[in-house]
Amino acid sequence: MGDLLYRLKYRGDPTALDPIADTVAEFLERWGAPVDALVPVPPNNTARQVQPVLEVARAVCKRTGIPLCDCLRKVKETGQLKDVFDLNKRAALLRGAFAVDRNRTEGRRLLLFDDLFRSGATATTITRTLLSDGHAASVFLLTLTRTRRKS
Repeated sequence: MGDLLYRLKYRGDPTALDPIADTVAEFLERWGAPVDALVPVPPNNTARQVQPVLEVARAVCKRTGIPLCDCLRKVKETGQLKDVFDLNKRAALLRGAFAVDRNRTEGRRLLLFDDLFRSGATATTITRTLLSDGHAASVFLLTLTRTRRKS
């Protein structure tokens, strides 16, 4: 999965999209989580022409029939977090960074979807926003990869 995501995200290789989306759709079918909608994490890098998380999310929704919930937007620039290693600093940078459309999330069971899990700071911040500001019933998390840790 990591190699496919790298090809899609950094090499712009569209042939990586189908195998990623197929794998995620298969996983979701086996998992059977009771979700009403899939919420992609808004992209940090707006300069990228193709946003991998959004492309994969759309493809997964098409395969599974789970509706895409365009209910979350980034309202504060956080910069690249890949070089911020301290969890507290990451959380501080993310504080107030997201806004949710409550009309689309209230009472719904949401699947938060991202390409990469590192510290959990982004997922935690967005989950809190969806639950408190968006009044979601529940939030599940699915990421494609996890960052390797150096020992």
